[in-house]
This record gives sequence, structure tokens and C-alpha cells, in this order.
Amino acid sequence: MQFIVIGRDGTDENALERRMAAREAHLETARKMYESSNWLYAAAILNDEGNMAGSMIVCDFESRDALKREWLDNEAYVKGNVWETVEITKAAVAPFWARK
Repeated sequence: MQFIVIGRDGTDENALERRMAAREAHLETARKMYESSNWLYAAAILNDEGNMAGSMIVCDFESRDALKREWLDNEAYVKGNVWETVEITKAAVAPFWARK
């Protein structure tokens, strides 16, 4: 089952600092999720100043529960209080993007 996950960073003065502190761990998880075909593609969301202010991930997991258990429960941006909100929406990815 495919999903679009949008994580929006906090807007306080330390938000970017928290993101940068958790970024290496986040990228390591991203690499593993991509190699396992759970992540199809992802991008940082930029604010008007061009700074990272969120993330968008298109992913494929068995279920919403599996998505949370196998990824989000251990996501550095969640554990590090980077993402203030996380929106999970079911999606249907075009066949040429799906890797499974």
C-alpha cells in the first residue's frame, strides 16, 4: 500500500537547528528505506527563505500500522521533535515509479 507522508517542521527559532542535529540519522534511515523499496522517493520542503522546513516521502508499506512500526516509530525527525505535524495519506503511485 502506498502513502504520501508530509512532515512539517516546527516554526520556533530552534526548528532548523533540531533538523540539522537529526539530519544524518534521518538520511541513514532514508537510505535503508530506499534500499528496501519502502521509500520510492522523497524531498525536503523549503520555506520562502529556501531553508528546509519539512519533508515529503512517497512510500510503500504493507499497511499504515507497518509504516508506523517499521519507520515512523524510529524516525529521527519524529524522535528529535523536528516534525511538528505528520500527515499520512493513502496514494496510488504510477506503475513506473513503484519498485516492488
